[in-house]
Amino acid sequence: MEEKTFLTVDEVAEILTVSKSKAYEIVRQLNKELKEKGLITVAARVSKAYFYERMCYSKE
Repeated sequence: MEEKTFLTVDEVAEILTVSKSKAYEIVRQLNKELKEKGLITVAARVSKAYFYERMCYSKE
């Protein structure tokens, strides 16, 4: 099975143990940063690699 490259809002909420509305806020902020770098984003999804980079989380 291929590993997913994006996280959904629900997954962000679960990882960070925050509400869904807070997760939406975080995803919007991260996607705004990516757009400013000239990258294409997907609403309610965020790059998994960028999420972990910005949140200083280890996947393990």
